[in-house]
Amino acid sequence: MDYLTLGRSDLKVSRIALGTMTFGRQNSEAEAFEQLDYALERGVNLIDAAEMYPVPTAPEYQGRTEAYIGNWMHQRGNRDKVILATKATGPGDMVSYLRPNIRHDAANLRQAVEGSLKRLQTDYIDLYQLHWPDRSTNYFGQLGYQHNPDSQGTPLAETLAVLGELVAEGKIRHIGLSNETPWGTMKFLQLAEQLGLPRILSVQNPYSLLNRSAEVGLAEVMLREDVGLLAYSPLGFGVLSGKYAAGARPEGSRLALFPEYRRYLTEQGLAATECYLHLAAEHGLNPAQMALAYVNSRPFLGSNIIGATNLEQLKTNIDSVDVSLSPELLAKIEEVHQRYPNPCP
Repeated sequence: MDYLTLGRSDLKVSRIALGTMTFGRQNSEAEAFEQLDYALERGVNLIDAAEMYPVPTAPEYQGRTEAYIGNWMHQRGNRDKVILATKATGPGDMVSYLRPNIRHDAANLRQAVEGSLKRLQTDYIDLYQLHWPDRSTNYFGQLGYQHNPDSQGTPLAETLAVLGELVAEGKIRHIGLSNETPWGTMKFLQLAEQLGLPRILSVQNPYSLLNRSAEVGLAEVMLREDVGLLAYSPLGFGVLSGKYAAGARPEGSRLALFPEYRRYLTEQGLAATECYLHLAAEHGLNPAQMALAYVNSRPFLGSNIIGATNLEQLKTNIDSVDVSLSPELLAKIEEVHQRYPNPCP
């Protein structure tokens, strides 16, 4: 396993991270333990969760993911071997059951942190992230920004001050963002410098062969400011593995269970995927490993968050860390990208 320093910190995170949003709904606790054991054995030390997980979120499932991870660390006695990342929910109808009037203010963030610490059975969280912005902006598949002056959200300085207090209290070690824009990222960095508050280490945004929108503006920010990308959905909900080719819906797969998750099944996305599957076959590569190896190779990467619902998928995905893409193949990937630029934002 390769390790990278995340942001301007002392955290050495594995190039591959384990995403856990299936734990508690698609995966049982026993299956979660199996995945966690295997990932740690392979050198994966960054485990990413969220207070709203598993996904799809619902009151009867919420919190199970963190509880499973907490039970695993307690039973294995391995908290010191794990870099634990989790997230505070942003506002929205889908999570309104969690707390009234969800915002990134003191009351909400403190309640969120305390809940996560309890479920995770730990005294501290290594990386605490804001799952999505409090304000109205573009994320979750929206590329075009529509300004709404009436939806400003909690002032970022107020949010950062609360996170700073939690760092000072030892409940969290470092902070990060998720589903954030270049403006939001730079503003948090600027405020940290101006106010002497904690500096963000990372931005967890979607990034894959089907969605390279982070390259447009965010990549420059990350590289110039030493902020790592925690790339999520690097396989486009599994689409880039080829398992949904020709309309297939394998039993038990995410899109068979939750057909509403069609973000990576646009007409252009399917056409691009067909090209990428052909390229992988042409070069004798597993398509999932080719797609992950591309993400692994990006200079702004902090860690590549993979997910799996079974051990075979997990092994394949982690093995991508040993796959190198030739200059010829990278050039052909770029040709496909020029033909189908960011087909699935």
